[in-house]
Amino acid sequence: MESWREMVAFPLTGRSRKPRSKGLTMMLDKGLGLGETKDLLDIAGDHVDLIKLGFGTSALYPDAILQKKIDLVRCYGIDIYPGGTFLEVAIAQGKLLPFLHTAKKLGFTAVEISDGTLFLDQNMRRKAISLALEMEMKVLTEVGKKQPSSRENCYHLARQARMDLQAGAAWVIVEGREFGRNVTVYDGQGRISEESVAVFLECIDDPSLLIWEAPLKEQQQELILRFGPDVNLGNILPQEIMSLEALRVGLRGDTLRFCYQQMV
Repeated sequence: MESWREMVAFPLTGRSRKPRSKGLTMMLDKGLGLGETKDLLDIAGDHVDLIKLGFGTSALYPDAILQKKIDLVRCYGIDIYPGGTFLEVAIAQGKLLPFLHTAKKLGFTAVEISDGTLFLDQNMRRKAISLALEMEMKVLTEVGKKQPSSRENCYHLARQARMDLQAGAAWVIVEGREFGRNVTVYDGQGRISEESVAVFLECIDDPSLLIWEAPLKEQQQELILRFGPDVNLGNILPQEIMSLEALRVGLRGDTLRFCYQQMV
């Protein structure tokens, strides 16, 4: 059977294939069933690198279903981890080490360390990173509060991102929440603040170490056009995975138009 991919070249070039360390797509899973997960990954597994079981939903699954879901996702070569809010709860209750041991035992391949809601001092943040690394888990940290941001705290967040990477984090997530408005680098309409992005780029030499949470199509498009198809994007909903990949390779009108404008 002939393949579309052998016949039509992707207009926007430079997209990496899996396994990849840049151009990551992190999917936000708010409770997909096993059948839904398998159906999605059969179609879009090549375009997903990380799956976050959002918030504290990991604690709400029946134990046997959670185990099956983790095993299923890993079969597709995709990293899976519980949401950072769940870890914040564990730390607040003095249960960081048991949390990490349980995550490892269940088969989670990564953890997210954040203080989007509760406050973590620098010592606790570094300790959490170190303990997770000792358990041979990938570490993602997140910077940004789940509340309106200011220019001043963007400088603080960018410095925090740099310290997390120096402590051993593989990637730092820039908070965007589910709605992408009035948080970190986004204004109240969801538009990207060039000034805020510039602050992060001043502190982080390699932009491929940042994962930009970008739940809105306009944000995804702008980040792809700015950084290229291999920009790391997060908080992508399951039903948007294929749409995002089409944006990345120029098979959607917004980035396709840009490709041909560059050629004129």
